[in-house]
Amino acid sequence: MPHATTTRHCPGVASFAEPIDPSAPAPPFAPAAAAALAAAGLDLARVGYARQVHGAGAAPVPAGGGFAGRVDVLTTVEPGVPLAIFTADCLAIVLCDADAGALALAHVGWRGTVRGAAQAVVRAAGALGARAARLRVAIAPSIGPCCYEVDEPVTSELARAYPGRWEAWVSPAARAGRVMLDLWAANEALLAEAGVDPARIENPRLCTACHPELFYSYRRGDRGRLATLAALP
Repeated sequence: MPHATTTRHCPGVASFAEPIDPSAPAPPFAPAAAAALAAAGLDLARVGYARQVHGAGAAPVPAGGGFAGRVDVLTTVEPGVPLAIFTADCLAIVLCDADAGALALAHVGWRGTVRGAAQAVVRAAGALGARAARLRVAIAPSIGPCCYEVDEPVTSELARAYPGRWEAWVSPAARAGRVMLDLWAANEALLAEAGVDPARIENPRLCTACHPELFYSYRRGDRGRLATLAALP
């Protein structure tokens, strides 16, 4: 399956501080990105994308690619149409059932975690004929528990959404009243609860905040964005 996550060195992506402009007639990539991503088998002339809103809404991309709306979960059954998710600390999650010919991508930060984006992307893939136990899942580089320090309102929202469970996803921080949040562990657990086989979840556990030489990190003050793309062959 053609797929890629860009780094801060990919041309034509770094300039998009707010990459999704639904009024723009062209996809949210500068022309320089096309050649770089074509090497991975991704045709940016057909890319599907959304105005990400930190929620759990899902939508199929239009036939041939294009703007899918104000959602954080994108789906397709069309071969050769790349789906694109933009991040700078949040998780980009890719799900594919090759047997069903179904592909789904999700943008998941702490708000998306609270609002059930991981569960939503599994349901969205299932609506295309995918079976949860058959899905292969990849989590792109994103902020790790080493660097993601949070307090209110994040902790109260997690407690409301996942009472008695969210504590397993945090560890004490150096500063009083704060914790280190592990979005990787949280979303891996939520994907597993939605029926995904944990052995089929790939996560390199590369922290965007720890690797400024490679990635953009909102927590580090970067305004650039990474793009995670995947397409059905």
